[in-house]
Amino acid sequence: EYDETGERGNWTNKAEFLLSMIGYAVGLGNVWRFPYLAFENGGGAFLIPYLTMLVLAGLPIFFLEVSLGQFCSQGPLGAFNGVPLVKGLGAAMVVVSVYVGIYYNVVISYTLYFLFSSFTSELPWARCNNQWNTQACCCLNFILTHVHYWTYNLTGNLPTNISQRFNANLSTIFPSKRVSPSEEYWNFKVLEKTNNIENLGKIRWELALILLLAWIIIYGCLIKGIKSSGKAVYFTATFPYVVLTILLARAFTLEGAMDGVFYFFNPKWDKLLTAKVWKDAATQIFYSLSASWGGLITLSSYNKFNNNCYRDSIIVVITNSFTSIFAGVTIFAVIGFMAHVLKTDIASVAADGPGLAFVVYPEALTQMPVSPLWSVLFFLMLFTLGLDTMFATLETIVTSLTDAFPRQLRHQKCIFTLAVCVFLLLIGLPLVTQGGFYYLHLLDSYVASYSLIVCAIVEMLSISYIYGLNRFCDDIKMMTGRRPNVYWRVTWSLVSPAVLTFILVYSIANYKPLKLDDYSFPVWANVLGWFTVASSVLCIPVGAALEVGRNSGSFLQRIKAASKPRRKWGPYLKEDR
Repeated sequence: EYDETGERGNWTNKAEFLLSMIGYAVGLGNVWRFPYLAFENGGGAFLIPYLTMLVLAGLPIFFLEVSLGQFCSQGPLGAFNGVPLVKGLGAAMVVVSVYVGIYYNVVISYTLYFLFSSFTSELPWARCNNQWNTQACCCLNFILTHVHYWTYNLTGNLPTNISQRFNANLSTIFPSKRVSPSEEYWNFKVLEKTNNIENLGKIRWELALILLLAWIIIYGCLIKGIKSSGKAVYFTATFPYVVLTILLARAFTLEGAMDGVFYFFNPKWDKLLTAKVWKDAATQIFYSLSASWGGLITLSSYNKFNNNCYRDSIIVVITNSFTSIFAGVTIFAVIGFMAHVLKTDIASVAADGPGLAFVVYPEALTQMPVSPLWSVLFFLMLFTLGLDTMFATLETIVTSLTDAFPRQLRHQKCIFTLAVCVFLLLIGLPLVTQGGFYYLHLLDSYVASYSLIVCAIVEMLSISYIYGLNRFCDDIKMMTGRRPNVYWRVTWSLVSPAVLTFILVYSIANYKPLKLDDYSFPVWANVLGWFTVASSVLCIPVGAALEVGRNSGSFLQRIKAASKPRRKWGPYLKEDR
């Protein structure tokens, strides 16, 4: 099909846009964050605040950003020319995307490391007889074999709980706390983690080379921008659903799987009375939809002007929430099996984040027949989930700058994309040192939190009260033929900003210095984390000051002039203007 916007380009077809949006919204957090949040915050009862916050905050911010990007056909740096006073908001989104691009691809490198390690007859984290293992390591098969022996061959009053048996009979050989081989593989083989953030250690060249490979793959998929990434998402956006279905079918054949699923959905209604549950629900919705990163604006900016962005937003948001629940069932089915094997409660096995993806789930895989096969599928799924997010993140950076400097960069977009990849690769090398995981955790905890909420609040309020809610609704009607109803207007102007403000205030009020397991980050590290937040958020007031300063007249006149759309603001094509 022809490119409606000329040299800037459009999606080849609707499927590529939808798959790219789904791939961007559905990321690693749907698999390793949502299941644990649901279990921790009331099980099935958590779906009530989750779906409520989806309607009140998630869907409105998603539709607003998609509509904004499609209307002006610009990346984040140009998307706010309609409200020049908050033009710095686009810069803040690009800064966040740069930070995310630095560390997110390192996480993808971890998945590739485990993927390559899975091509073997026996998974390397299945036993404790490796050079990286310590005396604290004890594998499940060893425990179960000896407990079976003690239970049926020894006399005397033995404890009935498996962990009590283990500790009572092996206390002279092993420490009281068991360390799984998968945990030691993660800490001492993959990361070779140092004891603190001050000690960076040396570069893990295996990880560095895999990081290089990850960037080569991403660049190869983005070498022609959305024209090439649009083809890649046919596989990367659909493959995770195939793997989740296969893993779920396999999990249901294992003992204890249904106990895990029941535990996942078992409602704890008293949890709904706590503010933390509603805060966690709103936070998960907001982050899982990737709002305020600039990616939604970027991807939708390549739509044709009359595309039905309303329908697209509904499809992507519902798919994202369905995926979270689907992944939760799959993960907890395997965790239920793991708890059955350990003869322990499910709560003691459940984990979130990297702990789930690189410790708990790999250990569960070792208990399955043909475990390398399931391991290959699982980590290939995580790899494709991460790829889609990186596609949109990198495209956000490149599109924003090529739109800002079209004469200099648009015809050299292939070379410029390569330059951005090389830059992010070099900046990310400290994260693949032995102490690099501390900095990755620091960036993830600070960058992808407070900055995004502030950006979203400013975005919704500026569109509603400076640009004008009626004007924005007219813009959407110009594209889709239908004017947003009262639900959208109320949520954009009042409900969603209030919900996000609640999240921000609650998060700051309950702020605690950063920790990683039992390690507390030093003061300077937390200050560094707040600096990364400030480096993006301050783009907003700095941009406002520059915009006011470029106008003439009194202070109020300058503010008024900075609040009016620029002359070039509007649809990309003359016939649409």
